[in-house]
Amino acid sequence: MTKATFICADGARRDVDVPVGTNLMRAACDHGIDEIVGDCGGSLSCATCHVFVEDGPAHALPAMASTEDQMLDYTAAPRQATSRLSCQLVMSAALDGLVLRIANPQV
Repeated sequence: MTKATFICADGARRDVDVPVGTNLMRAACDHGIDEIVGDCGGSLSCATCHVFVEDGPAHALPAMASTEDQMLDYTAAPRQATSRLSCQLVMSAALDGLVLRIANPQV
């Protein structure tokens, strides 16, 4: 099982086991990380699963599609160079140990 760490707004770190093939928005929601809203359920239409890649194997992240890039212009928290939508990050063995700070606010 691969792991990802989510850093919440209060600084709390939540390490979660993530099955390969699961997007990180779904993994956060399944582990009760309420700061990830995921209103659209991962269909790339709401930008309420905004995260900042903090640490870990960021080099292994998939390239950002143009649709994700456009949606990041509509996030509640200001976009940063490391911004991604967690619904678009599908866990793989290469991403084991990824650390994500949850953007605040989400809505």
